[in-house]
Amino acid sequence: MEMEKDALKSDSALGTIRIADEVVSIIAGLAATEIEGIAGMSGGLVGGIAEMLGRKNFSKGVKVEVGEREAAIDLYIIVKYGVRIPDVALAAQENIKRAIETMTGLSVVEVNVHVQGVSFPEEEEKLDEVRVH
Repeated sequence: MEMEKDALKSDSALGTIRIADEVVSIIAGLAATEIEGIAGMSGGLVGGIAEMLGRKNFSKGVKVEVGEREAAIDLYIIVKYGVRIPDVALAAQENIKRAIETMTGLSVVEVNVHVQGVSFPEEEEKLDEVRVH
């Protein structure tokens, strides 16, 4: 039987509260996707190319390291072409820190952002190129 790792476990007069690491990952992933300029989460490099995960895989592309009261987050993202990467990364760091601390009570000591790729806009079909003779 596999034990579920708890990110946070606290006892109160009414009982025990347990928050799984996966929950912290999901919160971080959701907070990241709220940032304009992030195209999606990255599942890593496949054949040298960043693999972009679907928008529903909120905990993918996020690694969490959780102690009793603190958490460190590693975020693997793909940014949209044309954005200023330092600004997007800082906004993601701030939003993730705020979301995790507000929802779990954990203190976020670091949010490391790993930019794994750039997403280019799909070229629009140019109707004027299609000519009927």
